[in-house]
Amino acid sequence: MKPFYLWKGESKRMPFIQVHLLEGRSPEKKETLIYELTETVCKVLDAPKENVRIMIQEMPLEHWGIAGESVKKRRGHEQ
Repeated sequence: MKPFYLWKGESKRMPFIQVHLLEGRSPEKKETLIYELTETVCKVLDAPKENVRIMIQEMPLEHWGIAGESVKKRRGHEQ
């Protein structure tokens, strides 16, 4: 991996991971996801833990579509 230079002579590996999820998971599940992703990125990319950034973006069910229908509508059909 080519180092990213913050300023002349200083290089840091700063992985930024974006995760898109449908809303509804508990804060505990999201904390676990952040922890596990950070540990994996550190191991695989040899990046310092302090430099790893994780961003979780939650989407409402009506903002995600599959086969022409929102997830909210599809889940309504399943009930």
